Amino acid sequence: MTSSSNPGGVGPARPGLSGASALAVSDDRPIPAFAPQRRGRVGELVFAALALALGILAVIGATGIRVPPSANAVGPTAFPYLVSAILIVSSLGVVVDIVRGRLGPQEEGEDIDSAAATDWRTLATIVIAVVVHIVLAPLIGWAFAAAVLFGIVAWSLGAKRWWLAGLVGLALGLAIQLGFGLGLGLSLPLGPVLGPLLGQLA
Repeated sequence: MTSSSNPGGVGPARPGLSGASALAVSDDRPIPAFAPQRRGRVGELVFAALALALGILAVIGATGIRVPPSANAVGPTAFPYLVSAILIVSSLGVVVDIVRGRLGPQEEGEDIDSAAATDWRTLATIVIAVVVHIVLAPLIGWAFAAAVLFGIVAWSLGAKRWWLAGLVGLALGLAIQLGFGLGLGLSLPLGPVLGPLLGQLA
């Protein structure tokens, strides 16, 4: 009768796994769950901070809106102040929920990888596009600045025909320009091109 022994030759061998079997077991170990949760917490904090900053900027921008003498009791600043208040209150509520540990549920779709890292390059490009839009609006006009914003965002998201998004942004910017000018009496920046054509709406 034969008996197996340890490599050292002392005592019988104890059952266990070796080689490829041990490697398979080690590869099947679950990934710690705190890593996606930590990324989710950071992502929600970034979202709340951006919403809060946007709300504060909206309040600052609303204070500079020129109110015509013929404005009614509501006035053209009522809607911007309402949107600003919603943004600020909502962002502060999100921050409170994050501090208390109540995070949003992770996406569980088949094409969603909750363990994937955040694409900070694309996010930074979009933020830069918004800043460029704010800087260019008084210089070239609201509509053309919107076209630049749409084009940059589409390019950062991988669109091949980013110029088409720029045209959509230009059309949307013109629609907002005319709608706000005719309907609310607001004076969005027209720029040197649209100024002589639509100056009577300002």
